[in-house]
Amino acid sequence: MVQYKDFKYTDGGICAAKGFSAAGTNAHIKPNSTKNDMALIYCDVKCTAAALYTQNKVQGAPITVTKQHLTDHTAQAVIVNSGNANTCNSNGIEIAQQVCIITAKALNIPAEDVIVASTGVIGQKLLIEPFERCIPVLAQSLSDKGNDDACTAIMTTDTRQKQFAVEFQLDGKTCHLGGMSKGSGMINPNMATMLAFITTDVSINAKMLEKALREVTDITYNMVSVDGDTSTNDMVTLLSSGHAGNTEITSENKLYSQFKDALYAVMMNLARETARDGEGATRLMECKVKNAHDDKTAKTVAKSVINSSLLKAAIFAADANWGRILCAIGYADADFDISKVSVDLVSRAGKIRVCENGSGTDFSEDTAFKILSEDEITIEIDLAEGNCEATAWGCDLTYDYVKINAEYRS
Repeated sequence: MVQYKDFKYTDGGICAAKGFSAAGTNAHIKPNSTKNDMALIYCDVKCTAAALYTQNKVQGAPITVTKQHLTDHTAQAVIVNSGNANTCNSNGIEIAQQVCIITAKALNIPAEDVIVASTGVIGQKLLIEPFERCIPVLAQSLSDKGNDDACTAIMTTDTRQKQFAVEFQLDGKTCHLGGMSKGSGMINPNMATMLAFITTDVSINAKMLEKALREVTDITYNMVSVDGDTSTNDMVTLLSSGHAGNTEITSENKLYSQFKDALYAVMMNLARETARDGEGATRLMECKVKNAHDDKTAKTVAKSVINSSLLKAAIFAADANWGRILCAIGYADADFDISKVSVDLVSRAGKIRVCENGSGTDFSEDTAFKILSEDEITIEIDLAEGNCEATAWGCDLTYDYVKINAEYRS
């Protein structure tokens, strides 16, 4: 976990914010699975809500239904399953709508106030029976300690839970913001990650909530790449109960900036953990670009480096093949002078410069190997043209990535 400014990291994930509870259960959506695969998140009041979605032209039925439900920017519950994406199904929309109706009945709220999400295998029929059987059980099991059960339920090939929460002061009031996400493969998001759910008790209007989500997503989830694939079901949602009692945030003032910082503290850590947990990954790759002439150039270069399959493979082998970094910088869709570029490799084991002014330097291969053998590797790139910067996250490319995806439907 990376500490960010003066926020107190706390337990509870999506249940850390006042008013929220959650539950998870094994609905046996995927045959022979023993893990939780269905989760429910609920707030005791109708929330202000915002969401961002995949830009893939093929989109899961839950996204279509959720978009319809959030036209009024409010929601009170989230129902989500793993094991089946409910995508490219002839009756997918009908199933997603029915899931919302069942959830609404169990919670005694309007169906339009339910967000629905799914993740898993694409193109397989999804039956309504598991939802009919399990949603009433989930509703009865809701707890402000239910975040772990819910977080487990959204995992597919993930190897670890991804959840964070912070406590902070806003306008003299104690506020909370927490989230959970899943995703370890098919990760190259555009406006979202695989699935992410964030809750807060801060009072903020719909316009500012969506603005904050969009701005922070752009520098967190949108800067993650595991394998270059953008999924069909990517979704990030943000719900606000307003229970903290602060003066409502209605403009880009100091309170808005503080809220955005808290949102970044949670989403940045969720993004890093998504990259760290890439399918088959052994190393987290972080690319920091500094001194670019604008933000777009910094982000473009950072993502280009993180996306390089050749570099990912070299990192797996702890091979300081810096030419692959320069190659990825060179094909980035941005304008800069490559003759000014310097590259350092950094980890807990030390720091070494492998390129300066666009050319290689004399460095110790043994030292570089030790640096690249750590489980967190940072590639620092200096463009020497301005004062803008960006960070992107990815992971190495291993034999296990191929094995996991070759056997995904097994």
